[in-house]
Amino acid sequence: MIKLKAQDAGLSIAEFTRRSVLLKPLPRRLSKITLATYRELVRIGNNINQLTRATNTAIKMGVQPPVYPYQLQELRNLLQQIGRELSSIETEVIDDDDDDIDDEDSEEWE
Repeated sequence: MIKLKAQDAGLSIAEFTRRSVLLKPLPRRLSKITLATYRELVRIGNNINQLTRATNTAIKMGVQPPVYPYQLQELRNLLQQIGRELSSIETEVIDDDDDDIDDEDSEEWE
């Protein structure tokens, strides 16, 4: 039974036992939609980093930047807000549906 629970949690038996004995939380499940959303946010973040780098280089060279720093700051703030909202939504879904999670193929571990 312990082996199955460890596999379901995506942990080794030793790690699962340590977490259980020490009352540490197990990784929480994330839906495929949430994972896809997080991945897309990472891609957007990477694009913003590239824009930031290009903007800083353009400013140092004294040429017109591709975007203005205040626009990058607005994008950053929006992404942080979306991330916070996703975290709170995912927590609510997990709290509401925690006992109903049976389909291992439809969900992954964080």
